[in-house]
Amino acid sequence: MASLADIGLSAAINILSVIAFLVAFAILRLQPFNDRVYFPKWYFKGIRSSPTHSGAYASKFFNLDFRTYLRFLNWMPAALRIPELELIDHAGLDSVVYIRIYLLGLKIFVPLTFLAFSVLVPVNWTGGTLEHKRNLTFSDIDKLSISNIASDSNRFWAHLVISYAFTFWTCYVLHNEYKVVASMRLHFLASENRRADQFTVLVRNVPPDPDESISEHVEHFFCVNHPDHYLTHQVVYNANTLASLVEKKKSLQNWFVYYQNKFERNPKNRPSTKTGLWGILGKKVDAIDYYNSQIEKLSKEEATERERIVSNPKSIMPAAFVSFRSRWGAAVCAQTQQSSNPTLWLTEWAPEPRDVYWRNLAIPFVEITIRKLIMAVALFFLTFFFMIPIAFVQSLANIEAIEKVFPFLKELIEMQAVKSLIQGFLPGIALKIFLIILPSLLMLMSKIEGYASLSSLERRSAGKFYLFLLVNVFLGSIITGTAFQQLNTFIHQSANDIPKTVGASMPMKATFFITYIMVDGWAGIAAEILRLKPLIVFHLKNTLLVKTESDREQAMDPGSLDFASSEPRIQLYFLLGFVYSVVTPILLPFICVFFGFSYLVFRHQIINVYKQAYESGATFWPDVHRRILTGLIISHILLMGLLSTIGFAEGTPLLIALPIITIWFHIFCKNRFEPAFVKFPLQDAMVKDTLEKATEPTLDLRSYLQDAYIHPVFKGGDLNHPSTFDEEENNPLVATKRNSRINTPLQSKFGSEIGSETSEVKYQQF
Repeated sequence: MASLADIGLSAAINILSVIAFLVAFAILRLQPFNDRVYFPKWYFKGIRSSPTHSGAYASKFFNLDFRTYLRFLNWMPAALRIPELELIDHAGLDSVVYIRIYLLGLKIFVPLTFLAFSVLVPVNWTGGTLEHKRNLTFSDIDKLSISNIASDSNRFWAHLVISYAFTFWTCYVLHNEYKVVASMRLHFLASENRRADQFTVLVRNVPPDPDESISEHVEHFFCVNHPDHYLTHQVVYNANTLASLVEKKKSLQNWFVYYQNKFERNPKNRPSTKTGLWGILGKKVDAIDYYNSQIEKLSKEEATERERIVSNPKSIMPAAFVSFRSRWGAAVCAQTQQSSNPTLWLTEWAPEPRDVYWRNLAIPFVEITIRKLIMAVALFFLTFFFMIPIAFVQSLANIEAIEKVFPFLKELIEMQAVKSLIQGFLPGIALKIFLIILPSLLMLMSKIEGYASLSSLERRSAGKFYLFLLVNVFLGSIITGTAFQQLNTFIHQSANDIPKTVGASMPMKATFFITYIMVDGWAGIAAEILRLKPLIVFHLKNTLLVKTESDREQAMDPGSLDFASSEPRIQLYFLLGFVYSVVTPILLPFICVFFGFSYLVFRHQIINVYKQAYESGATFWPDVHRRILTGLIISHILLMGLLSTIGFAEGTPLLIALPIITIWFHIFCKNRFEPAFVKFPLQDAMVKDTLEKATEPTLDLRSYLQDAYIHPVFKGGDLNHPSTFDEEENNPLVATKRNSRINTPLQSKFGSEIGSETSEVKYQQF
């Protein structure tokens, strides 16, 4: 059990780590040769260029003005100086709303911290119960928790009243924030410049037709059913193999450039490599000739594959991006059912072109359901079996368990400094290491499920990661930790007293979570701003691959907000804050420091560094709101269970109202605000269309949308675009290559669903 001294040592280590990271960042960011690492966003915007200095040669690489080092913390006020509206124009709504999650944490927990320390901490500290319990491990921190209050004490009424105050305050802040974010989204969509996704719908599960190709069938269907608004479409090609060849060729070109640069520096020695694994095994060959021949070979394969895709009808998937003449027409199509068979002609808003995850568009729609089922089962087993390393991490906090496994280390472990290090620092860092690989694995599972956009992949991965953190990190740490730490007490007491011991010992896990917050939420965030990995990678590329200014720009890795892993981590802190705000309030200041420091760091990053891969208009906010309320409900349930086990049964029924109120609040917010995040109001669409027609009457929308949704590997190539029926806009007859089936006695097995078939036959008859 970590004591106050152990927590103090952990705090000292993490604070020193934070200071070291910040000082290193402050020095490195001032050096001209690191400018592209710490300010890449301004380079991509064309506002900043490589620093040039007259005078000493060293000044081109190092900042020799020592006065600037005295202002090494200037980045902090600079990060807060830009107004929010300007920040939206600069970084996008997704980035701004993301950092508002940290601001939301401050709005919730700073007042809760003052209230808890004013009321609950004195009530807990003066309880004096733990000192009279035998065989129970506790520390000075635990005296500040609810465990220090005797059973049947009237002091529990303070916790009950405060829990109501916490819940109402949280709901009040969440309601205001949901209202503000919804308003920001609608304003952003209304004021946003023209984008291809505003006019485009993704259509999936297009039924086969024996007489028409998929492209012709899509064109015919929308000319019939959306005659006044359909403009053009782009079918989806299965270009996954071609994309892999392009990526492989790009990698080979990087190696070719590397060896070519190496040869230019030393013309006397021609570089060589081996043809086997990673250039280590196999036959030794001339590196430049080898990679040049490999690139030529791959170029031929690429050309062959490109021709095969374009000429083979089987390469066209039953999906298409359909564009309309107006935003209003796209909104009607995206938000309505297209046929009497709800499993065909499925429409949804198209993600913006850079948000499309092209590889998954080649997955047959029917197969997606099977994939999701398989991944759900895989997630269950992954969550279950990951409990083993979590239990191992918890055992690190138990000195007695380590001594039993490694008795020869007893003398070393019993040293006060080593003991404090193990209990106050090691569990948090071990858990952090175990969780490093998990987000990548969960993202892979989401990709297997078949989601068609990067934003959807990140939201689904975030949902999986949150579930994992909830079950393993939170519940797993509490259950396995308390069971191990109080094992001796469980064995030597009667069965009737075990529930009371569990109730008293569960709040004691706050010490573990305090160490985790400091490791992950303090030092981890400071490491984020240092950008050590991008710094090393940039200089390696700059040394080995860069020849021109364009190459140097490609070597920059600005990164982006990793919503899939960072948002669930924020939700874990919300959960910990809600659970321990009443149980062990001493944890709250550590959470407030996390939210404040993170807000500052990530505001700086989105201003100067991150370049978002897509813009979804903050569609993730309903998920954020729902998970926060989920954490609040979990805190209610745990508090009810805790009070019932430690002898305050008369107060438990009064707590039942809290989760009911929270659920009602969620339903209210869902009905009131969530439609703004899943639908586009027709009124707003018409306003934008009318304004655009008035300001740009000669706009050629077809040219603007023609190539917007072509697979990236075909950009600049010659693909056959579908024709449109401008000359027949007012003609009820729609040209088709389908043979009439009016006299066919039996229904064709290749026919479309009944609704669309009937409407199309009517047009043919006419």
